[in-house]
Amino acid sequence: MFFDSHSHLDDPLLRSQLPALLADAEAAGVTGFLVPGVHPRGWQDIALLPRTFSQVRTAFGIHPMHADLATADTLSELRQLSRQATAIGEIGLDYLLPSPSREVQKAAFRSQLAIALQAGLPVLIHCRRAFPDLLAILAEHDVARVGGVMHAFSGSPETARDCLRLGLHISLAGTVTYSNAVRPVAVAACVPLDRLLIETDAPDLAPEPYRNGINLPAYLLATARRIAAIRGITVEELGSATTSNAQRLFRLDHSD
Repeated sequence: MFFDSHSHLDDPLLRSQLPALLADAEAAGVTGFLVPGVHPRGWQDIALLPRTFSQVRTAFGIHPMHADLATADTLSELRQLSRQATAIGEIGLDYLLPSPSREVQKAAFRSQLAIALQAGLPVLIHCRRAFPDLLAILAEHDVARVGGVMHAFSGSPETARDCLRLGLHISLAGTVTYSNAVRPVAVAACVPLDRLLIETDAPDLAPEPYRNGINLPAYLLATARRIAAIRGITVEELGSATTSNAQRLFRLDHSD
């Protein structure tokens, strides 16, 4: 069984088909999902998902692309939602974005980290081309107190080790299956099994042989097969380990 640690099931490309898509996922062995928030206007829709789908857990956050929305009012709403959340995210830094500015992104990131620490919740972290600043901020906030996961990790094995030293988990997505993948393969081989998670990032980052199409929840199995092959273990062993890791990090009941 697999737990998808990062899946945007609230996305319009998936939301209208969720009953069928989650049934297909269950048939593929994917039995749990964490759905992150990226924009305040989507938080309430995410909050409603567990009422219909018991396998769904929720997270709320402001993605760095929307960092300018981290106002006093939205941060207050995030504090309220943290009472029903499994995690805070997706939050972080993205220096490939032309805007918001890096300073605005860092301020939003720090504010949301503070909320996570106050609530005692792990964080779902997005990072592109910003690892030095991101790691410094995480160390400054002592993120190990709550833990977290580097979502769809895109860094090097050396950067992965820096993240691990901060008490974080590493999550791999469909990019590890791509024929031109180098860093994701190296990371898949070197991260300790007890700190590894797996995700779809659906509807994005579809694995081979579905690359460039809409990523569906059931496609997690294709990513799992590739990671298991890289590590020289069975898919079942990978599923057991990564699900156990998710249960521990996100404080889930083992029946979830």
